[in-house]
Amino acid sequence: MAERVVFDTNVSISGTLWRGKPYQCLLLARAEVVRPVYCEAMLKELEEKLRAKFGFSEARARAVIDDVRSMADRVDIGGELRVVPDDPDDDKFVECAVVAGARTVVSGDRHLLRLREYRGIRMMSPAEFIASLPSPSRQET
Repeated sequence: MAERVVFDTNVSISGTLWRGKPYQCLLLARAEVVRPVYCEAMLKELEEKLRAKFGFSEARARAVIDDVRSMADRVDIGGELRVVPDDPDDDKFVECAVVAGARTVVSGDRHLLRLREYRGIRMMSPAEFIASLPSPSRQET
């Protein structure tokens, strides 16, 4: 079974709009090397940012949301976890990982990355995450 991972909104947006490490993270999900997990609050934030900051139409934003739903597992969170004091809005990513049993939150957000670890869950940049995965040649042996 693929490792469960939480992709922060900035990873989803960057991976959707540009090529680079966040895009590679999404390709890993599409190839079922990793299995993203999300909560509804994450999708709401993603849709809002795509529309407000990047001018996506409702239909185009919905298509991105549908894509996330198709390659990821949904979990329900209570919204009670408080671990990111500098940006409480980021708590949902950590709580999603806790509830889902994910071992990694992939983010470009400095507030999350500053945590480094919470209850055994690693906070990693997209580049760190990709570098932490076994190379394809090692997976085959």
